[in-house]
Amino acid sequence: MVPERERPRVFSGIQPTGSLHLGNYLGAIKRWVERQDEKESFICIVDLHAVTVYQEPEALRRGTRQLAALLLAAGIDPARVTLFVQSHVRAHAEASWLLSCITPLGWLERMTQFKAKAAQQQSVLTGLLTYPVLQAGDILLYDADEVPVGEDQKQHIELARDVAQRFNHLYGDTFVLPRPVIGEAAARVMGLDDPTRKMSKSAKARGHAVRLTDSDDEIRRAFKRAVTDSGREIAFSDEPEKAGVNNLLEIYRATTGRSRQQVLDDFAGARGYGDLKQRVAEVVIAAIAPIRRRYRELMEDAAELDRILRQGAEAARAEAEPKLVEVKERMGFEVPDELRR
Repeated sequence: MVPERERPRVFSGIQPTGSLHLGNYLGAIKRWVERQDEKESFICIVDLHAVTVYQEPEALRRGTRQLAALLLAAGIDPARVTLFVQSHVRAHAEASWLLSCITPLGWLERMTQFKAKAAQQQSVLTGLLTYPVLQAGDILLYDADEVPVGEDQKQHIELARDVAQRFNHLYGDTFVLPRPVIGEAAARVMGLDDPTRKMSKSAKARGHAVRLTDSDDEIRRAFKRAVTDSGREIAFSDEPEKAGVNNLLEIYRATTGRSRQQVLDDFAGARGYGDLKQRVAEVVIAAIAPIRRRYRELMEDAAELDRILRQGAEAARAEAEPKLVEVKERMGFEVPDELRR
């Protein structure tokens, strides 16, 4: 049955690969923190999604814990948000199989990300093709109303809606139809070394991104090397040659929460791009330094981190497992009493 709730329910997923950077924080995590009381939020560390490409086992384990610690350090409150690791809730893998059995192959083959990634690989793993079905299961198990995503993930959420509608048509009203929510401010923080490309967790180039674990000096160096142009005007612009300056101003705006006009007023007396870079670096340092300190504390307290993740998994199972039972019953499976909650 589709539930009625006072607050909208939100599901967000993030992979434990690469290094969390400023773009992740401003484009997603900061918003999650600010809206913890507005909506009922589930934040999932999607380690099952990570293994659609090979992951060194110890690196995956370490990355999962580091990501959990960084999310908590950034302000995610486990008393207000359900934070959990995907593989700790077995219903995700089982739901993925059940939903894949009603998902037409053509729907998956036309996914833009699949086609782009498949073109870069000599051998395409099955998980890369079925990734969107697992993602649909992630969302539908929790009857999520909203899924905050970047523009590049919008097609996957639309697929989740299609899968939900198809299941509801075949077996009766079961799933909420989720909708993608695209962030407005700083949804796409661009690379400091190339402001035409989105800042990426996987990029290795020096000076591309500011990581949430970077020292103050590393942050200053990254902004000092940021690509701009040969001019001096500090203004928001859609012109390609001004992409670097525009990116710096958008970072400043998203970090401080100021309006565009307030940002321009702040830089009215600036002496060129050197001043711009320095001042953007300092507001970013002010935002990241406390996150870095709290992250180190959490990584040194393994028992507390384990407790939080165990608590989150228990809360997630309490939602996901009854929904999985409903799905299985509607499809005609016999469900033993011991699997019911």
